[in-house]
Amino acid sequence: MGYWGYFVVGRSVRSLGELDALAGAEGLSLRVEAPGGWQVWEYPSGDGEVGNMNDLARETGAPALFGYVMDSDCVVVEAAAPESGAWTTCLARAAMAGYLGTGDADLTVDDYFLEPGDAAERAVAWAAEAGHEVNAESVVDVLTADADPADPLAENIFFRLLDRLGVVPL
Repeated sequence: MGYWGYFVVGRSVRSLGELDALAGAEGLSLRVEAPGGWQVWEYPSGDGEVGNMNDLARETGAPALFGYVMDSDCVVVEAAAPESGAWTTCLARAAMAGYLGTGDADLTVDDYFLEPGDAAERAVAWAAEAGHEVNAESVVDVLTADADPADPLAENIFFRLLDRLGVVPL
């Protein structure tokens, strides 16, 4: 059984764990601090709600991003920034398709999440608002990647995305 839970990413001079936007996430723990005030917090939970990334972006005045890891197979990525707004996509799309299992053969992962090219455009705008210049193609590479059999953890794809966005270097 793999990991179920959230990674919460934001930039603030204060600890993200002290902010009102994440007040309901008891058990939130700091995972990584990175240059520029970036913080990555972890909230292990298979069914809990960590908070609202729009509220987090508003409270910090900076872009925020949540990654919900599903059994280490795939990740739902939700992002928001005060100016560029909110967007949602996923990582390890083939595995995500298995979780969606709607029973409706006409619905695909693309019906639920931004397609990689569109998500990369939104990610570039998100990163620009954070003060980072990002190459869209390098983001598309991450958004279209599936877990490597030698490194099957979807959370590693998530941290690769954070690296490409200029938030947390690998």
